[in-house]
Amino acid sequence: MTTSTKTGALLQLIRFDKPIGTLLLLWPTLCALWLAAGGIPDASLLVIFVLGTFLTRSAGCIVNDFADRNLDGGVSRTNARPLVTGAVSVPEALLLFGVLMSLAFALVLFTNTFTVLLSVVAVALASTYPFMKRYTHLPQVVLGAAFSWGIPMAFAAQRGALPHALWLLYLGNLLWTVAYDTTYAMVDREDDLKVGIKSSAVLFGRYDRLIIGILQLACLLSFYLVGRAFGLGICFNSALVVAAALFAYQHTLLRQRRTDAYFKAFLHNNWVGMVLFLGVATDYLMGNA
Repeated sequence: MTTSTKTGALLQLIRFDKPIGTLLLLWPTLCALWLAAGGIPDASLLVIFVLGTFLTRSAGCIVNDFADRNLDGGVSRTNARPLVTGAVSVPEALLLFGVLMSLAFALVLFTNTFTVLLSVVAVALASTYPFMKRYTHLPQVVLGAAFSWGIPMAFAAQRGALPHALWLLYLGNLLWTVAYDTTYAMVDREDDLKVGIKSSAVLFGRYDRLIIGILQLACLLSFYLVGRAFGLGICFNSALVVAAALFAYQHTLLRQRRTDAYFKAFLHNNWVGMVLFLGVATDYLMGNA
């Protein structure tokens, strides 16, 4: 295998060509940084968290593929992943995981002790999630906890403290993550049933759209309470209305009951995250109008 081919396989392993996971992890983290700072956060922290988000998501992809390397071959969406095809060996994958996590930890060391301690929880959550689909139909809850952990870390880094109100943002993001990852799991549901992988999509069955809708309404309520707690105004509330409209559009896709429509609905959540962040940032820019 040539060097360029190996590099391509390693980039595929960390989903370099599929940034949606990084973006879905980044938007709530940016919201938390802005809320913690009451506006534009420290530039150094912004760089640390943006880079850290990319590194930890990339490392998480490796753990996920390592955990599922004997199952992915039976799922049409994942049967060409590098650990399945042999384009990347297990030792190579684990070495890359170690490098990425070391770089991420080095970044955290530029913050404070509190944030460093919280990063240990982040590693535990990210490393645990891929194995949960063997034991529970709700691995998406663990993913939500992992994808939301950047929120308390952002507050710890910016403020050195964890105000109670941040947990409303944490809860809202966890609910949103369960909703969009259930949509993602619907893409693989038929294959997952064959190979024995558990997921919320399998658990919810024909009630999947209803439960996703309930989760989305609950997350919007949590985000509204975040706005009240942090004194946000019309810009953020307008963003919530737009987010609700985006959720409604997703349901027009889910009603089609096609795997490509499910995947499109999942990808659409990037716009939800971007709108919510712009709502927070614009509100502070306009002076909480």
